[in-house]
Amino acid sequence: MLDSLFNPAGVAVIGASGKALHIGNRVIKNLLDFGYQGGIYPINPKADEIRGVKAYKSILDVPGQVDVAHMVIPAKFVPMAVEDCGKKGVKHIIINSGGFSETGPQGAEIEKAFLEKAREYGIRIFGPNCQGIINADPAVKAYCNFTFTFPEAGHISIVALSGGVAEVIHQGFSAMDVGTRIYASNGNACDISIPEIIRYLADDDGTRVIVTYVEGLKDPMGFFEAAREATAKKPVLAMKAGRTLEGAQAAASHTGGLAREDLATDLIFKKAGIVDFRDEGHLINAAVAFGSQPIPAGNRVGIITNTGGPAVIATDVLVDAGLTLPPLSENTKALLTEKLYPEASVSNPVDVLATGTAEHYLACLEAMMADDSFDCILVNFVTPFFVNTEDIAAAIARVNMQQIKPMVCNLMTDRRQWAETEAILKAGGVPCFALPSDAARALGALVRYRRILDRPSGRIRSFADVDTEGARAIFNQARGGGLLAADQVYGILEAYGIDVPQWQMADGMDGVIAAADRIGYPVVVKADAASVVHKSDMGGVAVNLPDAQAVHKAVTTMKEAIDAADLRFFVQQFVPGGREVILGAKAEPGMGHLIMFGLGGIFVEVLKDVVFNLTPVTDADAREMVNGIRGAALLSGVRGEKPVDKTALIDLIQRLSRLTTDFPQIRELDLNPVMAFENGAVAVDARIAL
Repeated sequence: MLDSLFNPAGVAVIGASGKALHIGNRVIKNLLDFGYQGGIYPINPKADEIRGVKAYKSILDVPGQVDVAHMVIPAKFVPMAVEDCGKKGVKHIIINSGGFSETGPQGAEIEKAFLEKAREYGIRIFGPNCQGIINADPAVKAYCNFTFTFPEAGHISIVALSGGVAEVIHQGFSAMDVGTRIYASNGNACDISIPEIIRYLADDDGTRVIVTYVEGLKDPMGFFEAAREATAKKPVLAMKAGRTLEGAQAAASHTGGLAREDLATDLIFKKAGIVDFRDEGHLINAAVAFGSQPIPAGNRVGIITNTGGPAVIATDVLVDAGLTLPPLSENTKALLTEKLYPEASVSNPVDVLATGTAEHYLACLEAMMADDSFDCILVNFVTPFFVNTEDIAAAIARVNMQQIKPMVCNLMTDRRQWAETEAILKAGGVPCFALPSDAARALGALVRYRRILDRPSGRIRSFADVDTEGARAIFNQARGGGLLAADQVYGILEAYGIDVPQWQMADGMDGVIAAADRIGYPVVVKADAASVVHKSDMGGVAVNLPDAQAVHKAVTTMKEAIDAADLRFFVQQFVPGGREVILGAKAEPGMGHLIMFGLGGIFVEVLKDVVFNLTPVTDADAREMVNGIRGAALLSGVRGEKPVDKTALIDLIQRLSRLTTDFPQIRELDLNPVMAFENGAVAVDARIAL
């Protein structure tokens, strides 16, 4: 349990200093200035007091209970200090100092030593090389941290490895006068992990929304499981760094080449139900809305404004985010026509005019809250000098405090002149944004979370016709890495119920022609050798061969072009027509596999119209993938073309998911192309690398 970390009865600082610019001094100052309610115990063998607080030579001399001990001492002294903490009964240690595994083998040995001591005494370690924690709960006020942003009490909690980014986010809330709840930046995270903190925050009644920043996932599945549990209870907002890295340069398949560096983390976010962001400003604004507003029932928004242009800007952003602006119901329209100025625009957006009063705003807000046409409301509010803006603010705040539907406010003002107006809105819990686009994006994020909550969970299918043992026997024949032979690949696909054309392997000219005769013309002949990866690039593929003469000519040409001692030939039935699609898989260490689906042919080569998901892929996931590509309309039939069998494609995606789950040694897999027909889908070319 982390409760005593975030709600400590007493805090000691081992390495407390009388020097004002020392971390060991700053932590003491922050605890005092923030109004920490528990005991504060500076540990310094040479000082009697620090910042007016009695100091102790050793933590063993402290008379009161110590739940959290900061360590601001050189790395080499940490193992011994951990043992003293164990004897004292300390529950958690925050190691602010560095010099451990991040510095190399010597530091790693020190880290190993203090972790062994900590486990011996049942102590949990936060850090090392970290900032620490903050709990702004008025009953706690624990500022176990050396940063400088003193938050008001709120409902947003922040957790991140990177202290720099976490503090930037924290300052963003502070700049908006928005309070936070718990702040945790755990640096190297050698013991207490981000997933563990997320689980704690998910169960914390004072936290309404969790904000996290990710640079890399040390334990991807641990993070996924914790986040999935948390998002079922409250929203989790996340941003990932490092999206511009070049990745997949040595991929042996289309799938590997199309999977960008950060894709797996994005898919973990999606599968776990996280609302993800690519801009820290958008993340901060969304968290402000989540921290004070209920979750909307749908995506229908009503806009109230006293100025036209900002409402137009907000509308554009809202529509881009997938929200709709339904018309007012007849009852609402009649009510507002009666109550607003005759010149007011009674539609959606409702324009109460710059001269609109508190009574006008109140009438609009109450009507939209009662109107089943709307799920959420955006208020554009400019503060002209010729109306009582404080009364308007009070009306908005009064309706917001009823928490009927989510509301955000685009407050356009000079904060120095209309400070009291802003203060009234703030006291009423109204999330206010200076720009209409920011207000609209924040509202859009609330709706995104609603979509996540409403997303069907789906089921992971089991297949009675799958021959797992038959496939295992083939994999056992190929214990090394690299590409499997064509007959091995197609044998595995058949074992998993994936439709393929008739095929045979042959060694020489006579064998190839005999195989073609048995399969029936026209046929396809492919060169098969361990050294041949992209067969078509080397002239190793001949299609639609109508007779034995054509087969003879094609095989002769391939032998001349490809000088390989292990050259064999794969002969298969030619399958004409159909819509070309591509499916694939790529292993992601610690995460399973990425499964890919998209349009084949030029669409994958040029447009890269593909989507990904993480295994295991449910039936709902597979359906979303088939319908989620940009060219999905081509699968439904356009300009007189017949639609393809989407059910067969959904089935194929799930079979591929099951295959890669059963055999994690698959590094990359391509089914390219798969020919999709009105009835069924056939994989006509395939590649598996171990």
